[in-house]
Amino acid sequence: MAPIATQTTSELTDTAIKHAIIKTAPSITTNGASTHLSELDASRIIFTRNQNPRAVPEPNSPEVWAQNVCTDHMITCQWTSTDGWGPPHLKPYGPLTLMPTASVLHYATECFEGMKIYRGYDSKLRIFRPDRNCCRMLKSATRIALPAFDPKELQKLIETFVAVDGEKWLPKSRPGSFLYMRPTMIANDDHLGVQRPKAALLYIVACCFPSLDTGIGNLAPTVNGSDEKQKTGLKLLASKEDTVRAWPGGFGFAKVGANYGPALIAQDEARARGFHQVLWLLGKECDVTEAGASNFFVVWRTREGRVQLVTAPLGDKIILDGVTRRSVIELAKERLAENIEVVERKYTMYEIEEAVEQGRLLEAFGAGTAYFIAPVSLIHFRGKDLEIQTAAGSSGKYTLLLKTWLNNIMYGLEQHEWGVVVQERQLDA
Repeated sequence: MAPIATQTTSELTDTAIKHAIIKTAPSITTNGASTHLSELDASRIIFTRNQNPRAVPEPNSPEVWAQNVCTDHMITCQWTSTDGWGPPHLKPYGPLTLMPTASVLHYATECFEGMKIYRGYDSKLRIFRPDRNCCRMLKSATRIALPAFDPKELQKLIETFVAVDGEKWLPKSRPGSFLYMRPTMIANDDHLGVQRPKAALLYIVACCFPSLDTGIGNLAPTVNGSDEKQKTGLKLLASKEDTVRAWPGGFGFAKVGANYGPALIAQDEARARGFHQVLWLLGKECDVTEAGASNFFVVWRTREGRVQLVTAPLGDKIILDGVTRRSVIELAKERLAENIEVVERKYTMYEIEEAVEQGRLLEAFGAGTAYFIAPVSLIHFRGKDLEIQTAAGSSGKYTLLLKTWLNNIMYGLEQHEWGVVVQERQLDA
């Protein structure tokens, strides 16, 4: 008798995701399928103005550093397995209502995105490459058994939210400021059993947020890119073999809470020992993956003398496809091709150690939405402090160039398609 064909866990997951997309958002598939379920539609949005708005805190105030002051409004949209997506609702910011048996509280059925809203030096509001965030959120949602949606409709909702709350919370008198925006989806049905959620809530909020890259002495967003403060750089504690953040075939590529919650205890311990973040390694070879919740890059000179910008690849689904990561790679290939080779490959902590000892490690930095571009000055690995000299006193040549280019796009100092301008609007009383 012929052997029975089997599917790997990865194949089963991929197949289930395809079926879920066809069922809940067929318009984004290529076969033109239809469904009786309503799809996400930004044009159906309902507006309810906040009649009790709060004051905007001063920049760098304790309220901002508390990271819990949100803007006046939020957008919510409910999905059910029987009806699909309901009309989105822009309404006053406030608490959510959940039953104690809600799926998200028991099975971590949630995903989110991290974005920023920028007030440019040209007085315009911008968001940075929102199409990439929306496409990634679709991948995260379907990976965690949440409903699919058209990423273009999510982007429209994000732009509507920015248009309404951006004018007040990012006043034109504060160019170079930003808000942190968090599109989120949670399973909010009240069925306790281990099963695919039958209800989900999409919501969008924005929060006042400090410049974390300046908090470590790194270059703050400025018009002229000056670098006058004493720099310290990030200090990273390399993880040990018994501590793993993500693994091949898992969900490290998805922005889901299950990737972050279990890592918090190691992060706190690293900070208690005087480090900013954990540098996550994988396996006996100590493959380098991510730094905290950020992608990680090194600039080194090979034994043959070539200068390379190196970061871990996406193929094993261990690494988050960061928007900042993608932008760094694309800018480096476009603008630094004559100076530096961009390489996405597996590389180990032992290679970094050797490069430091031989004086070939030129720079290292983390890249993400929260920390932006943050240079690394030290990595503690197996009882040894590996110092990266250029980052200890400055951002490093290539780190500074890449950060300045991105900063200029985000704040309107360079006109670029990645910086999406949002027209402000006021709600009727």
